[in-house]
Amino acid sequence: MSILKDFPILEFDPDKDSHINPKMITKKYPGLPKYLVVCFFKEVISFLLKNHEIVLHTTLRGENEVNIYQFKNRDVALVEGKVGAPMCAGVLEECIALGSRYVMFCGGGGVLRKDLTVGHLIVIDSAIRDEGTSYHYVEPSREIKANPKVVSLIENHLKENNIDHIIGKSWTTDAFYRETKAKIELRKNEGALIVEMEQSAMIAVSQFREILYGAIIYGGDDLSQDVWDNRGWTKREDIRLALTRLCVDLVLMFNQI
Repeated sequence: MSILKDFPILEFDPDKDSHINPKMITKKYPGLPKYLVVCFFKEVISFLLKNHEIVLHTTLRGENEVNIYQFKNRDVALVEGKVGAPMCAGVLEECIALGSRYVMFCGGGGVLRKDLTVGHLIVIDSAIRDEGTSYHYVEPSREIKANPKVVSLIENHLKENNIDHIIGKSWTTDAFYRETKAKIELRKNEGALIVEMEQSAMIAVSQFREILYGAIIYGGDDLSQDVWDNRGWTKREDIRLALTRLCVDLVLMFNQI
């Protein structure tokens, strides 16, 4: 049966036997713990290294090298997040092949609501699929839903610890230089709270590979107004370190699901 469609992006093939398989890397690299945190904060990784909380576990070699670390006192790996759906999803594929089964993502994104202040935590429960990678893992659809059991676990933990947060939808895009006013307004009307470049793909990979995945993104720059406001979001080291530690605690709970 042909998978031919009018547009190549719609030609989803469910066959898991691809010519280049991530399992090939298991011959080259050591296995990983089941628990993994994807962290986009380089200064946090540097701090954890200097503070002797993590050690370098291995480096995935290639055109874009990726360092994977391991916490000394917890059975959790920490991998550098890479910007964009193709790269980030590809790294996730390799980590899954090496043994990761429970994955928590922490990063930042542009808010689409003015009231979402810098540092406001957003638990991703769905994402608008305005990128290409997810269409190779899950049949075409406008949105993709995160695992509701994972979202519920994260929400309950945040409530129990009185951590301010909101549950909501993300807009995942491949082209941040093409976030036009018309598209921003459309996504806001669809209920998106934040815009970023990885979530719909990461959710799709986790579904395809049948692992548990969750994500918390903190409010960064503001795209909700006529003029873009950076808000100094990349210099909030305290928020970023606290979020990373929170994600370590959360991912270790995923085996309860």
